[in-house]
Amino acid sequence: MENKPIARRLRLLSQLMELHEVNPFKIKSIANAAFKVDKLPFSVAGKTLAELEKVEGIGKSTAAKIHELVETGTMTDLEDLLAATPEGVVEMMGIKGIGPKKVAIIWKELGIENTGELYYACNENRLIEAKGFGLKTQEEIRKAIEFRMASNGKFLYAQVTQEANDLLDEIKTIFVDALVEFAGEYRRLCEIISELVIILGSRDQHLAFDTFSKSSILQNITVNANHINGELANGLLVDIICVEKRYFYEELFMQTGSDEHTKAVLARINDELDQPANEELIYVKAGLEFIKPELREGDTFIAKAENNNLPQLISYNDLKGTLHNHSTWSDGVNTIEEMALYCRDTLKLEYLGMCDHSKSAFYAKGLSIERVLQQQEEIDHLNKKLDGFKIFKGIESDILNDGSLDYPEEILKKFDFIVASVHSNLKMDEEKATARIIKAVENPYTTILGHPTGRLLLSRKGYPINYKKVIDACAANNVVIEINANPFRLDLDWRWHQYALEKGVWLSVNPDAHRNEGFLDMHFGILVARKGGLSKDRCLNALSLPAMTQVFEKKRG
Repeated sequence: MENKPIARRLRLLSQLMELHEVNPFKIKSIANAAFKVDKLPFSVAGKTLAELEKVEGIGKSTAAKIHELVETGTMTDLEDLLAATPEGVVEMMGIKGIGPKKVAIIWKELGIENTGELYYACNENRLIEAKGFGLKTQEEIRKAIEFRMASNGKFLYAQVTQEANDLLDEIKTIFVDALVEFAGEYRRLCEIISELVIILGSRDQHLAFDTFSKSSILQNITVNANHINGELANGLLVDIICVEKRYFYEELFMQTGSDEHTKAVLARINDELDQPANEELIYVKAGLEFIKPELREGDTFIAKAENNNLPQLISYNDLKGTLHNHSTWSDGVNTIEEMALYCRDTLKLEYLGMCDHSKSAFYAKGLSIERVLQQQEEIDHLNKKLDGFKIFKGIESDILNDGSLDYPEEILKKFDFIVASVHSNLKMDEEKATARIIKAVENPYTTILGHPTGRLLLSRKGYPINYKKVIDACAANNVVIEINANPFRLDLDWRWHQYALEKGVWLSVNPDAHRNEGFLDMHFGILVARKGGLSKDRCLNALSLPAMTQVFEKKRG
């Protein structure tokens, strides 16, 4: 074993010791030894234990640890500390800008156990609440995590929208007479993007190759047949497919849908596509109603298209209000009044549903019973002076380990609506996690099931649940399922929207906003709702204010 990996293991040991608050003298001794081993002009692996003990800066105790590592490939002390530390916490210590002391605060005081949760906390402005953290530190950590995520080659849809649209606009500016459009994952509105595909229909393909090779639009450019490959500054891979104009729509169709979808459509066409003038003609030839790009996953919508029964997909303008939002009463940035005025005057919405955290969410200043009553007094006061707008009294009630909600019945019945969500003990097995959620769904006060799996895209898988059982329970108990519009969540997963709709379950596009800008996440929620085939007549917050009021009153009754 070389000196550098030995030094790295010693350094990790010292960091874990600091994390678990071991004797500071011992921590310093191991840290100094790690530095010393890394700089030695000879290999420590070839030394006997007695020889190691004589090396300046190592000492008897550390020499024994090094000898154990060389002989066995590990150190007992290190393995013991690793066993006592969640894997995600160990990973966090590798992030630039935070050492063991800060990681200890993040883990033990904020309850954050992995990089994904930490990134989410940064975006929710939650990190600055912890001792020793400020806005600048939070921003540096967020950027460091983004850099690491980029190196994995996968991006959230929301992370690349600006760069993707800027690239498309730049290409259109250069090739004025060309046909240019997105294809692939981005055009299908996939929640995770691994490559940006663009179809370029141009009369002069050689000009296109020459232009891209000489410009700074893309980095690391290579040309393979009619594909120009490169990457953006953020590391996102780009594939520009150049074809003659007459083949543009055929190529656009071929490169947009998933393989399964494209094959299913082509199997219905007996002759060649024959240079179609638009994509609609391809579906006409296949005897199908035109299927929008976001629905071109597998063959889910083929039968509906054959019977002219495709859903009229919801749009952002169909939304009349916003539910599940957090104010300064818990972990939000804006006051209730600021959020209400923003929704009414800027977003032109009819209502706002406040859902601050419940009392068990101590990390997010969850509301005690006394504070619930105080907040409701404030909402009553605001509703009297807000003209043509209503604030609904809600709460995001934690689903406790046994499936019960976070307040006694006499408090639960004081809310207009309740979003029930899991925030703790995310490591239950599927059977227990499913039973826990179903019990919460069966509570007569539960109106909406919030972010059903607790997932954080590219970061945390979420707790395992039996989707069918949970959705069936929501159908049986008249509980709405949330499509959490936060681009890190987008939960309920679009792959289960159709099953929920077929069972008669309504969905709600909720931003989970913690500041005014967070309301804009509803745009991403709408995109994933469209991908799942949601229409406005089955979306809760597409209801008008009178209709929404009636729904809440009926549920409470």
